Amino acid sequence: MAKKANKAGKRANGDGTIRQRKDGLWEARFTVGINPGSGKPIRKSIYGKTKPEVAKKLRDATSAVDNGTYFEPEKITVKHWFETWLSDYMAGVKPLTVQQYRSMTETHIIPALGAVKLKDLKAPQLQKFYNQLAVDGMTTRRKNKETGKMEIVKKTAQRENPETGKIETIYFPLSAKTIQNIHDIISKSLNTAISAGMIKENVSSRCVLPKVVKKEVVPLSEGKQVEFIQAISSHKYKNLYLVYLFCGLRESEAIALTWDCINFKTGTMKVYRQWQRIPGDWGKFRFETLKNDKSRTITLSPFVISVLKDQHKQQQLDKLAAGTMWEGFQTLPDQETAFIFTDKIGKPLNPAPVYENFKKIASDIGVPAAYVHTLRHTAATNALAEGDSPKTVQENLGHHSAAFTLDVYGHVSERMREESAQRQQAMIERMGLNTKKEA
Repeated sequence: MAKKANKAGKRANGDGTIRQRKDGLWEARFTVGINPGSGKPIRKSIYGKTKPEVAKKLRDATSAVDNGTYFEPEKITVKHWFETWLSDYMAGVKPLTVQQYRSMTETHIIPALGAVKLKDLKAPQLQKFYNQLAVDGMTTRRKNKETGKMEIVKKTAQRENPETGKIETIYFPLSAKTIQNIHDIISKSLNTAISAGMIKENVSSRCVLPKVVKKEVVPLSEGKQVEFIQAISSHKYKNLYLVYLFCGLRESEAIALTWDCINFKTGTMKVYRQWQRIPGDWGKFRFETLKNDKSRTITLSPFVISVLKDQHKQQQLDKLAAGTMWEGFQTLPDQETAFIFTDKIGKPLNPAPVYENFKKIASDIGVPAAYVHTLRHTAATNALAEGDSPKTVQENLGHHSAAFTLDVYGHVSERMREESAQRQQAMIERMGLNTKKEA
């Protein structure tokens, strides 16, 4: 029956044909359903510059028709497209990144632009959206007293106008960096929409964004480093904080370390994964690949090796003290592949208390603005100040390029400037030049 129907010119839903038009473009036509009024097939066209391009679009479209997920590009809204993009086009993207995309989309993009037809989204409309974020874009979640549901609302505060004496509502702008992040999400989604044949142009490329002012990296001074080390001398996270300070690891990288990452014979540490929360289940964690998916090996100083050996012994003592409460490794051979940094019952550390304890210590030594990542900045600055090449520092930190490292740590300490001037002076004197000032 099916063959006869096809010979008669009828096609099942999703069936399609491809032809080249007189203008050179390739066109694919396919059936998406039956018009309920006339009973005739509803046919749609998609276009491309090459036959393989159109063939792929046709396969995607007919597959969507078959599984009931097809939608007409001219009717799809920004909300529908972004939800589709986040659910169907994130293969190969890290789960935490997807969660960040989803949060930004649900918090900012959909509330402001969700009802707009994707094909009708224009650059001036996006520009107005970005401009508004810079005025009152910060949001918060509050419970709706009527529905009992959590809703996203603009963050506000009440204050008295000193001139009029009246109580006014003030709003909070988003930072230029956050607006840039939202723009990047929109741009990526619209680029995918172009590839999928939904739209012809990425209108976000026509927008002007607020300038992102790079924050200056502020490491701990040498004096504050000494104070910090003294302050953690008996702290439960002492060894972890020392590894941060002298190895420059990211927070999640250090917590993810297992003993098989350390080679005491060669004095090296392999960094190849991080410990991240599971999106949607924030009480649980799992291993994820590194930020740039590139593992690295760090050569350790004798001091850091001694810190790790101390941690190895301390972990065994913790196991003995915990007794039947211990949840970590059970035998010494098992310890060699277990987490390096654990709590008192052998469980991998939760980053939250590590951060909270650090903030208290930092405040106590007079640097309340410091955070755990400050230790990474300090490690990098120390390395550059002691004469390490930017390439070495880049590889130890896991940056994608030495140029990026120099860009981040382009600030030069007073000590580095003075040493540079002294080296130049020594060279001048070797050349026999008279450097005495004339009377």
